Amino acid sequence: MGTRRQFLKTSLAGSAVISLSGAVPGVLLSASRDAAPDSGEKILVVVQLSGGNDGLNTIVPFGDSRYYENRFTLAIGQNQVLKIDDHVGFHPAMDGMNQLLQDGKLGVVQGVGYPEPNRSHFESMDLWHTAHRIVEGRYGWLGRTLDANNIAPDLPAVHFGPGLQPLALRNENTPVPSIRSIDNFRLNLLRDGRNRELLNQIVQPPRDNTNELLGFIHDSANVAIRTSERMENINSNSQAGSGYPPTGLGRNLQAIARLIGSGLSTRIYYTTLDGFDTHSNQAAGHQGLLSDLSRSVSAFVADLEEQGNADRVALFSFSEFGRRVRENASAGTDHGTAGPVFVAGPSVKAGPLSEHPDLGDLQDGDMKFGVDYRRVYAGLLKNWLGVDPDPILGASYQPFELFD
Repeated sequence: MGTRRQFLKTSLAGSAVISLSGAVPGVLLSASRDAAPDSGEKILVVVQLSGGNDGLNTIVPFGDSRYYENRFTLAIGQNQVLKIDDHVGFHPAMDGMNQLLQDGKLGVVQGVGYPEPNRSHFESMDLWHTAHRIVEGRYGWLGRTLDANNIAPDLPAVHFGPGLQPLALRNENTPVPSIRSIDNFRLNLLRDGRNRELLNQIVQPPRDNTNELLGFIHDSANVAIRTSERMENINSNSQAGSGYPPTGLGRNLQAIARLIGSGLSTRIYYTTLDGFDTHSNQAAGHQGLLSDLSRSVSAFVADLEEQGNADRVALFSFSEFGRRVRENASAGTDHGTAGPVFVAGPSVKAGPLSEHPDLGDLQDGDMKFGVDYRRVYAGLLKNWLGVDPDPILGASYQPFELFD
């Protein structure tokens, strides 16, 4: 039955049985129509940087001459770096995140990775998504969190943006929607009274309570109706913050802020910024991506502060690996290992929270990691979401201290 249920959940994403105007290609939502005002529970927003962000040109070790010896065209000049301390600083395109750090609202964990690094995009991202080398059932670390903890009974998590739902959210028992746009969210079947009557017949309690598949169809149709009505209420009543860049990430974070401000009980939001596989002519493209990330995150934090929700939200940003220390012959960088991750919000510990990897102690031309990414996950799970990380991660990892 589990296989049939999973197949149905996957198939509903592309079917026209219950259409969501193409705006929700993932499995159907389960939010209540009349969601209660938020209870003050903590919220985690994950921003995935896909492609392998060049951490060495993101948090620049300008105080180390070996950086300039290896980055002969891509190096950021000492007079350009937005200095954090006497050794490292932000890429000059990251003024928004630099200001967050100066204001005590951004933590940087440097040198994050894992043992026996893998330079394949797919395999390395799978490790970040699952937190396991081999995962029974192929469920993600956040998906297992949803299955094991009743962190929000109506709509625990949302994937926001186009594309496939990330493996990190895949789980066995908890439907997670993928939403492209709040403004376009509407259940087409509800526009026609005859269709509404048909759906009302579908959502009558299934006659055979032992049929799990039939029960799933019933529950999905029921929550689809209630969620469509709830989202329309958000569309008409919620206000969007200003200052976001007109980019995909900016629009996604702006929409997530609207959902948070609407009173939904959702605890986990997930979105992606793609394009970091910078093998050639890296400088201009990477600058644009870092500017997008920095402006979007700083606008998001400001929006939440205006709402009064900033203290209950932490934004976590990661990439599957960094890039090699030495620039390649195409004015780009190739797949590497360790890199920085970011945690933003008023509740985080601000500043560099770990040491930059030693450029004089490389392994096969790559930086050695100093912080296992599962320690970061353990810190997010235990000290922010308030759940036991050990069953989720499959082992005990010392939680990295990310919050005050």
